[in-house]
Amino acid sequence: METTPRLAAQESAVLQALLDCRGRVVSRRELARLAGIADLNDRRCDSLLVSIRKVLGADAIRTVRGRGWMLVPVAVDMAENLLAA
Repeated sequence: METTPRLAAQESAVLQALLDCRGRVVSRRELARLAGIADLNDRRCDSLLVSIRKVLGADAIRTVRGRGWMLVPVAVDMAENLLAA
């Protein structure tokens, strides 16, 4: 039996923010604000995204250099299922 991976609270919040903003690029500042982690170090978003990519796959979150990140359309269903688990 395969177990469903679980995300920590901050990882879930970041993934939910990406889902809420699907179809558009989200800056680090906006992502941190939407995920409720704006009071943490700026680079904390980066480490949370690395953790999420380990679960969803390296290509699930697209980096747009100098602008931010976006959840790729093919990863939306998997992200929703992960958050619902």
